[in-house]
Amino acid sequence: MENYAIEMKHITISFARKVANDDITLQLRKGEVHALLGENGAGKSTLMSILFGLFKMDSGEIYVNGKKEIIDNAVTANKLGIGMVHQHFKLVHNFTILENIVLGVEETHFGFLKLDKARKRVEEICKKYHFDLDLDAKIEDITVGMQQRTEILKMLYRSNDIMIFDEPTAVLTPQEIQEFMEIVKNLKKEGKSILFISHKLDEIKEVADRCSILRKGKLIATVDVDKVSKEEMSEMMVGRKVNLKVDKAPAKPGETVLEVRHIEVAGEKGHKDKVRDVSFDVRAGEIVCIAGIDGNGQSELIKGITGTKPLKAGTIKIMGQDFTHKSIRYKNTHGISHIPEDRHRDGLILDYNMEKNMVLQEYFESRFSHAGFLKQKEITEYTDELIKDYDIRSMSGPTSIVRNMSGGNQQKIIVAREMTKEHKLMIAVQPTRGLDVGAIEYIHKNIVKQRDKGIAVLLVSFELEEVMNLADRILVMFEGEIVGEFTDIQNLDLNELGLYMAGGKRMPKKEVA
Repeated sequence: MENYAIEMKHITISFARKVANDDITLQLRKGEVHALLGENGAGKSTLMSILFGLFKMDSGEIYVNGKKEIIDNAVTANKLGIGMVHQHFKLVHNFTILENIVLGVEETHFGFLKLDKARKRVEEICKKYHFDLDLDAKIEDITVGMQQRTEILKMLYRSNDIMIFDEPTAVLTPQEIQEFMEIVKNLKKEGKSILFISHKLDEIKEVADRCSILRKGKLIATVDVDKVSKEEMSEMMVGRKVNLKVDKAPAKPGETVLEVRHIEVAGEKGHKDKVRDVSFDVRAGEIVCIAGIDGNGQSELIKGITGTKPLKAGTIKIMGQDFTHKSIRYKNTHGISHIPEDRHRDGLILDYNMEKNMVLQEYFESRFSHAGFLKQKEITEYTDELIKDYDIRSMSGPTSIVRNMSGGNQQKIIVAREMTKEHKLMIAVQPTRGLDVGAIEYIHKNIVKQRDKGIAVLLVSFELEEVMNLADRILVMFEGEIVGEFTDIQNLDLNELGLYMAGGKRMPKKEVA
């Protein structure tokens, strides 16, 4: 008889008459890494939320270490040794790392919080797993990678032997992803049993022993990872062959759309400028990609161009018109579309429904409003059209509250909105973050279509494969400056590109007016 840490048998759950999990059986062996693969909205996070006690299943059974259990909340799950790191972390931002780790299992004495014993234990865990963390740092002041380690420490502090990771690398840099992979391997060596939700086939290949594939709420297959190819897994996931390579004709650049000259963006108080004397152009019908290691000024550059962060110096022109001091609304309605890096903070109003989010930048225009009143019928029809065109999956269609949708489907809302509205310049920052291979293929094709329609595309991506697939021209940023420019992408040496990204090489600065 198999030695299972978790058995989920015949799990079924529906929301608003839509079946999210349809008779799914999942078995996690003790000491294995078991991946869960599927498109956005396939039911992966729902299944794991049932296991962690966040959702109540309609039917089915759950066994933990061979014993049938009723898991009706997260506290029960923790008592059974089950921990979960959610795609969007569950941390209190104005608490310290240590306070977040002990939250819910605090020791008190006469009503006062006692942290000495907890600090000692957490320090021992950090030493064991080579986590270099300042336990007194506040969550709001640390990187996303450090926040994830805090979530992992929460599980280790509670002695969880069964660990669920929901899209754990969706918000990490390439360096942080590699560090996370090592953490997973070490946790497996310790005997932990791990359920690993991911869209990234390379990651599944690297760390998983087996993989269960879901499609539209149904279990398609459970396979040994070392016996199937990435192409076979992606075909099972999507239900068709997926082209992981972008097919595109050579670019035919036209007139200059975006002209950036000598722009500077200040750093935090007392720190050096984040963007320093950056100048470049983007022409109609080309994709210019800004490559570099995260944290080298890419985010601040885009914020400066879009107006979400003030410029310290420099000018920005669109089609020859000075946009430097124009309002964000003016930029949105006069030629700029923007897929932001942080979809929650800058791309969506999470407590609004889908149709309101779809018209956030256009609700005041005549096709969606009249005499101060919204044209609800037109807004719903418009949203229905985009749902169909971009395959956005939700429980209640246009009226779905965005907060309750998967991260990938939230991203699709932004992509659909920004690609559909009138624009001359498309700025896309990490546009495929958190998407499955089928959705990535679709978004990449649409970015190329934008280019071929004569749109100027400025792309920021930390995924080198995405950069190499899409870029017609690559600009490399290091410490707030453009240090390299490459046009012959086909013959570009990745090691050479890596040297520029790491600051090991730089080209002479171009003189621009």
